[in-house]
Amino acid sequence: MNDRPILFAPHAFSSPDAVASSLAPDVAASLLASAGDISLVIDSGGVIRDIAISNADLVAQGFGDWIGQTWLDTVTTESKAKVAQMLADSAGTEPARWRQVNHPTHGGDVPVRYLVMQLSQGGAIAIGRDMRATAAMQQRLLQTQQSLERDYIKLRQAEARYRLLFDLGTEPVLIVDAASRRVREINPAAAQLIGAKVDALTDQPIGAIVDAADREELIAHLGAAGASDDLSPISVRLAGGQSVAVSARLFRQGRAALLLVRLLPTQSPTEAADHATSMADVIEHMPDAFVLVDAALDVLTANAAFVELAGAASVARVVGAPLATWLGRPGIDLDLIIGQLREHGVVRNVATILRGAGGGQEEIEISGVVAPKGEGQCYGFTIRNVARRLRSVPTTERDLPRSVEQLTELVGRMSMKDIVRESTDLIERLCIEAALAYTSDNRASAAEILGISRQSLYSKLHRHGLGNLVSGDN
Repeated sequence: MNDRPILFAPHAFSSPDAVASSLAPDVAASLLASAGDISLVIDSGGVIRDIAISNADLVAQGFGDWIGQTWLDTVTTESKAKVAQMLADSAGTEPARWRQVNHPTHGGDVPVRYLVMQLSQGGAIAIGRDMRATAAMQQRLLQTQQSLERDYIKLRQAEARYRLLFDLGTEPVLIVDAASRRVREINPAAAQLIGAKVDALTDQPIGAIVDAADREELIAHLGAAGASDDLSPISVRLAGGQSVAVSARLFRQGRAALLLVRLLPTQSPTEAADHATSMADVIEHMPDAFVLVDAALDVLTANAAFVELAGAASVARVVGAPLATWLGRPGIDLDLIIGQLREHGVVRNVATILRGAGGGQEEIEISGVVAPKGEGQCYGFTIRNVARRLRSVPTTERDLPRSVEQLTELVGRMSMKDIVRESTDLIERLCIEAALAYTSDNRASAAEILGISRQSLYSKLHRHGLGNLVSGDN
């Protein structure tokens, strides 16, 4: 707290001697004691000779035990200079002023503000006021100020994020005053859709952005948005002729009622039909087979690649037929695929077979997804013929599976008898490789470790492609 000069003149009374002589000693002492929370009588050596305390809490803090101590010993280190200065100033001609010092106690430092005046017989009297309540109020004021500053920073950050989202958003949005129906803010996407600059539309009537024939309908929709939050969008034409769907939502900012107006471009029936036709043409000319089935797994539509893969004469021959007619082993693959679709919504690159009309089989990979269809659902599948792709590559020596994961991938592609044979070959090969590594490729020692003859080891090495018959055995 800043030290300020005392707010009274050195001679408050016109006849101070008359006032002093008319006061009885006990009355004068009572006045001095009641002038502050604590009053100290200090001799010329700075020793406290008497104390008057009107604040009971200061008694509990031990202030009444100072008699016989120097005043300097009752204050904290940083306050000693202030005490010495007040005692020195009391003997001078300068007006006395209040100064704050701190007294250490078992409950913490206690701030007290003192005014020191010299006594006529020598020594001085110090009148003190407990400043803890004021300090607590100042602390609360500081905390409140810091809280306001933090809230202000958060508000500025939120405003910056809002402005960034508003300006960079791809959806056309306008903020409209609900009372005046004038545009308060407009984002660049809306300005681009309307075909005007942002500054040119600010503070303009909202009806100016739409065709004159649709203005009344737009104003009526904005008025209804002020009373209900469940309005369906309306379709209007902008001043430039483009059709848009308009939806509005009321919100309040401060005491102002505002409308958030969204403009959603709509496709004309001709554009929608052209889009559907383009999509159908792309699916029809896909190199991979595509088929769409209903919840009962009956074919709804298929492209030319699926008709060719199934060996059917035309798409009319496959529409309405069960997909199980061609896909997978009966009662196995298709049930597993549909189960995965219903649980996860999608399957990818599942290996199975497709049976053609002539009784042949093709190895395929199938991917599928669940698609909504009215109140039910349907399934879309893309099918890739991997058998033709594999046959286009020259056949080389068959690779054995190298891990348990590779073995499990054979389930559904090979019979269990063949898988067991593959696993036996895998274990045999791994054992031979481990023995050769352990013996530093000494085949005689490797055969002894494996418990087989050297000729048998050579035969297995040749069968697994692990080395030539000629070895460097010792």
